Amino acid sequence: MRVFKTKWFARFARKESIGDNRLADAVQETEHGLNDGDLGGHLIKKRVAREGQGKRGSYRTIIVYRKGKRSVFVYGFPKSAVDNINDVELKAFQKLGLHYLSFSDTEIAKALQAGELQEVKYHG
Repeated sequence: MRVFKTKWFARFARKESIGDNRLADAVQETEHGLNDGDLGGHLIKKRVAREGQGKRGSYRTIIVYRKGKRSVFVYGFPKSAVDNINDVELKAFQKLGLHYLSFSDTEIAKALQAGELQEVKYHG
C-alpha cells in the first residue's frame, strides 16, 4: 500500500501538526475496515485525532482509497470548522479520486517530482 498526500493536504497537515505516522495509522485502520464513511467513488471519510486528544472533535479527512493499492489524502478540516463537505465538493473529490487512481507508476513518479503529490513516510 502506497500512501500519498496532495500538495494542499500537506500544507494543511503541516499547519495542524498532523504527522505522517498518524496519516499512516489512519490508512492502516481503514485497511482493517475502520472508516467513518464511504462517500462513493473510492472516497472515504476518516477521523484523525489531534495530538494528545481523541478523534471525536478532531480532524476529518477525505481519502481517495483503493484497498491494498493506493491512498491519497486530498482534503482535511477541523470538525469545529465544518460539519461536512457539500455535494459540489463531493463530486469534485470523486473526479479527483478517479484521476489519482488511474495514475501509472510513471505518472505517480512525475506527480511526486512536480510536487503535486508527496509520499507519506511512516514506520511500517
